[in-house]
Amino acid sequence: MAAEAFKKHEVVPDVLATAPSKTVKAVYDSGAEVTLGNVLTPTQVKNPPKLTWDAEPGALYTVIMTGVRVFPSSYHLLLADPDAPSRKEATFREWHHWLVTNVPGNEIGKGDVLSEYVGSGPPKGTGLHRYVFLIYKQSGRISDSEHGHLTNRSGEGRGGFKTEKFVAKHKLGTPVAGNFYQAEWDDYVPILYKQLGA
Repeated sequence: MAAEAFKKHEVVPDVLATAPSKTVKAVYDSGAEVTLGNVLTPTQVKNPPKLTWDAEPGALYTVIMTGVRVFPSSYHLLLADPDAPSRKEATFREWHHWLVTNVPGNEIGKGDVLSEYVGSGPPKGTGLHRYVFLIYKQSGRISDSEHGHLTNRSGEGRGGFKTEKFVAKHKLGTPVAGNFYQAEWDDYVPILYKQLGA
């Protein structure tokens, strides 16, 4: 089911070559839950979600959140926006929102935060953007001094991120779980931009 949704919404191939077979559960404190492409608002997703997946005891994971723009017709955590600034003109292709490594099991709070969580902030008039959560199982501890630590007070260093490049660099393989939602501009976005110094 997850693999089909990733292909239908073109997360495969826009973000990664192979879709995860399992789903990571993502629930926000607003009550919003991510369900393979549902539409949420930036207001609903302004704080980090609670993530759960089938984690192996003793294993370490990477979490990535990234984002990408959508046409209206169409163990490592990463959240990215592959549609930044828009899908039609995705000059950044991916804009990563969250990156945490060395996560023991599902305990993200005990992982190493490389990029603090930044909620969705699609520009006004650019339509829906896809926001993707990916979990990768690590073979051991990883560090990335080249990436450094990015705060949630600046957008510097987040645009032009390439999930597959990061995954290859750290030999993470294919994601063990994933999920995604779509969002477009709402009145929270200017507040987020101010937080980021934009």
